[in-house]
Amino acid sequence: MHDLRWLRDNPDAFDRNLARRGAAPASARLLELDREKRALETRVQEDQALRNRLSKEIGASRGADGKPAADVLERMARLKDDLKSGEVRLRELDERLKAELSGLPNLLADDVPEGPDESFNREERRWGEPRRFDHPVRAHDEIGPALGLDLERAAMISGARFAVLTGQLARLERALGQFMLDLQTLEHGYTEVAPPLLVRGQALYGTGQLPKFGDDLFRTTDDRWLIPTAEVPLTNLVADRILDEESLPLRFAAWTPCFRSEAGAAGRDTRGIVRQHQFWKVEMVSVTAPEGSEEEHRRMTGCAEAVLQKLDLPYRVMTLAAGDTGFGATKTHDIEVWLPGQDAYREISSCSDCGAFQARRMNVRCRPQGAKQTRYVHTLNGSGLAVGRTLVAVLENGQQADGSVLLPEVLRPYMGGLERLVPHG
Repeated sequence: MHDLRWLRDNPDAFDRNLARRGAAPASARLLELDREKRALETRVQEDQALRNRLSKEIGASRGADGKPAADVLERMARLKDDLKSGEVRLRELDERLKAELSGLPNLLADDVPEGPDESFNREERRWGEPRRFDHPVRAHDEIGPALGLDLERAAMISGARFAVLTGQLARLERALGQFMLDLQTLEHGYTEVAPPLLVRGQALYGTGQLPKFGDDLFRTTDDRWLIPTAEVPLTNLVADRILDEESLPLRFAAWTPCFRSEAGAAGRDTRGIVRQHQFWKVEMVSVTAPEGSEEEHRRMTGCAEAVLQKLDLPYRVMTLAAGDTGFGATKTHDIEVWLPGQDAYREISSCSDCGAFQARRMNVRCRPQGAKQTRYVHTLNGSGLAVGRTLVAVLENGQQADGSVLLPEVLRPYMGGLERLVPHG
């Protein structure tokens, strides 16, 4: 959601920022709705004041028969109709203005790279060297079946874009999630949360998934929604609250399944488990004072990077270009892990600073100690990490010539001391 007061003073800057995303100008229609709404609010308030005065006149105009003067009653009746129609129109304008604002993406930070798509993303740094193999490199969907990956059985049970993991591979998925959550909570100071997996529409509206991205979500018959990411319940923990500014930043983390219909992803990553309808992820959410969000964004990105460093998986950090930045973000860092089976870096985490965009939608503010005025907080979210994609990276980077997979040392305590995955049968 956007600040209308800022928009009134900066319509050209607003449209220029939208244009960076390839979006059409919007300030003219928004300001016209805003002017009409404010003018009507003034008229309704004046009519309400007049109604109060006429109510007093009715009492003062009673004649000998105890009845109010006819002209006063007639004026009151006309005023009642005007007020009713004005209030109805005011609600219509408010809903229309809210709908227009809700459909517009966040304004981009000044240092976001220009460009319409991912080819304009800016590389910030790399960590680790891709391994050189002395045997033919295989992709995870070629390595996985002998270790417990069954895509055919999953398709029979649930359809495409689902997976069954059994035995040591199922344990590896669990080990990765536990390791990531322990790292983010015990070492990086995030508070562990076990949130609901079903949420109301208002929660998704607050974080920006609704109304624009409803087709990418799964909806239940009782009008609840399966979470596409734990960002939704974690961020909504502070919805409709005024927080003590001294308590910020708040940092939350959760390890949950996530559910996405992937309506716009036809033909992408159809092999293996890179893009699934159901997947596990450790999510990080931060709530900060406005001036703290830029530093918190750097910190959050570092917390996600630490997972890959401890797993000894090579990666690079990218700042997304204007046309590739998500709807609710003012700036996003993508972390891309090296996948030898694809001979490419692939996204494994997105860490986004949303500024006050979500806070306005959720009505969450903060107040400095002793102050009367409040201000909107800033919210941030990031993957720390996507478990399924990390599993893919572990399989492909740790693959051996005999079909086994050497596990990163940091995972072995979570695997009961197991050093490698060994093909069965």
